[in-house]
Amino acid sequence: MSRILSIDYGRKRTGLAVTDPLQIIAGGLATVATCELFDWLKGYIAREQVERIVIGEPRQLDGSPSENLARVQQFVSRWRKAMPSVPIEYYDERFTSAIAHQSMLDGGLRKKARQNKALVDEISATIILEDYMRSRKP
Repeated sequence: MSRILSIDYGRKRTGLAVTDPLQIIAGGLATVATCELFDWLKGYIAREQVERIVIGEPRQLDGSPSENLARVQQFVSRWRKAMPSVPIEYYDERFTSAIAHQSMLDGGLRKKARQNKALVDEISATIILEDYMRSRKP
């Protein structure tokens, strides 16, 4: 089998998470500068088998588009044109940042660690991936 990769796309930084090859466990992978994301992903996919990419779809609580949705849609469009062999799909990302902060608190991380925005992005990507995996189970 191959991995599933998730993206928490941000204006400056993007959090990434990935499953193990058997798609049982999701774990944080990295946080990269968004301007380097496309090339970083191409390099990763050249080294690892990735079945699909799941990208957080940023929406407001009422379901309306957030300000970041247009940037995410541009990235998805570019990806689909350049890398059609690796499908990319949207997944609702509402509440992931709040859940990430809460999991950091629950995990006992000190305040300085909780202020690490790169870590929050990576944890958010992991939460997106875990939710996606749960939604696929019968």
